[in-house]
Amino acid sequence: FHIGETEKRCFIEEIPDETMVIGNYRTQMWDKQKEVFLPSTPGLGMHVEVKDPEGKVVLSRQYGSEGRFTFTSHTPGDHQICLHSNSTRMALFAGGRLRVHLDIQVGEHANNYPEIAARDKLTELQLRARQLLDQVEQIQKEQDYQRYREERFRLTSESTNQRVLWWSIAQTVILILTGIWQMRHLKSFFEAKKLV
Repeated sequence: FHIGETEKRCFIEEIPDETMVIGNYRTQMWDKQKEVFLPSTPGLGMHVEVKDPEGKVVLSRQYGSEGRFTFTSHTPGDHQICLHSNSTRMALFAGGRLRVHLDIQVGEHANNYPEIAARDKLTELQLRARQLLDQVEQIQKEQDYQRYREERFRLTSESTNQRVLWWSIAQTVILILTGIWQMRHLKSFFEAKKLV
């Protein structure tokens, strides 16, 4: 994606609880003279900020022009991942454009299995078993999160249904009372005019 030099860009990622997230990014600055994006941008860094669904800051750190950030979610839900450059120029003078390559890996996709196999000296069969265990664990976390979301949705639906019911009853009562008042008012009007 492309952003301005002082612009902030945020992404929302739905993450179950106790799930590791790894983000890799690389930033390229637009060169106005050559009219190309520079392969590396020394001196330019990115500030990464991650907030959980409750708005608490999980990660807030300054990185270089390319890097990797890691965090573990402790609350299920939509996590906000925001990136902006460390440019200190005022918005009026900062006319540079940035190209940011961002790759976010969630859960067992974040594991580097060749590195794990080399470190723990695992055979191919042991490594595959570990991958399957990680996948099962991730599926279980996803199912728990979906149950949590379903419960929240059910509570919201029941609350909305209750409000609609009481609103309908209130409207009916107001309509009946208005009708009774109008009949009495008309009756007293016609009696006053001696038409009845």
